Amino acid sequence: MRRLEAVVSRAYIFTMADPFFFLPRRLRSLIPSRWRRDVPVVPVVRLAGAIGMNSPFSQSLTLAGCARTLEKAFAVKEAPAVALLINSPGGAPVQSHLIFKRIRALAEEKDKHVFAFVEDAAASGGYMIACAADEIFADPCSVVGSIGVVSAGFGFDKAIARFGVERRVYTAGERKVTLDPFQPERAEDVERLDGLLKELHVVFADLVRSRRGSALTVDEATVFSGEFWLATQALGLGLLDGLGDVRGILKARYGDDVRMPLIQGPSPFFLRKPGGFTGGVGAGLAHQAASGAMAASEERALWARLGL
Repeated sequence: MRRLEAVVSRAYIFTMADPFFFLPRRLRSLIPSRWRRDVPVVPVVRLAGAIGMNSPFSQSLTLAGCARTLEKAFAVKEAPAVALLINSPGGAPVQSHLIFKRIRALAEEKDKHVFAFVEDAAASGGYMIACAADEIFADPCSVVGSIGVVSAGFGFDKAIARFGVERRVYTAGERKVTLDPFQPERAEDVERLDGLLKELHVVFADLVRSRRGSALTVDEATVFSGEFWLATQALGLGLLDGLGDVRGILKARYGDDVRMPLIQGPSPFFLRKPGGFTGGVGAGLAHQAASGAMAASEERALWARLGL
């Protein structure tokens, strides 16, 4: 009697886990995979665009923009892993680090393996985000690396002097105006900026070292020089775990039946259904268009730096 109860109990458990448990294998194969609980599921999240350059008219990566999507992907209980599709030339270091930390926190909390698949590029902050994965793969033509920090700008002091423009700035605090593009460059300001950039570089290098240290195959001076490489070269340096795409790698790892649902976040407002606008739309759109154009030019510069 006890043995019969145990068999019935076990059958009940299997039926709850998979309602099609008692069907013959041939019939089970005819059932759509989304209804079957015996088919492995790996949610996929796309993380694309320059980082921290948020604008309604340009795709950008920020923690606020991708947090909900990441949480939805890691909340899929039956999923053994989460896959990240990364395509970014880099951008703001803080947003890069915040996204990295959120992915690691969710992976540890939900006990999920994390894959990263590089598309066109995972450079600078894009590679920092990729380091949140337990394994990183890329297409042979992908651009990977650029583990460094950069600050760039323009100097207009000679231009305004030529046209007789007088710059007037009033501050409380002797260091409040630093590296003003309309004033001559000061050596002490450059020295201080150099110190800040080096400190950021140390944080970045420590992060990569903590996640990839045992895999790196060359001296750190090369890896952390800020140089970028094709994926075939980056693989030899230890920056990647292999070459391949999301479908090929996940099918090889979990079988041909693996489901890879794309978990998507909200669309930009101009792709949503109309009906939610009120007064002042024209001025608002003009302002957003201008800010979007500036963000797009900055992002274009980041991609151009990689030759893309």
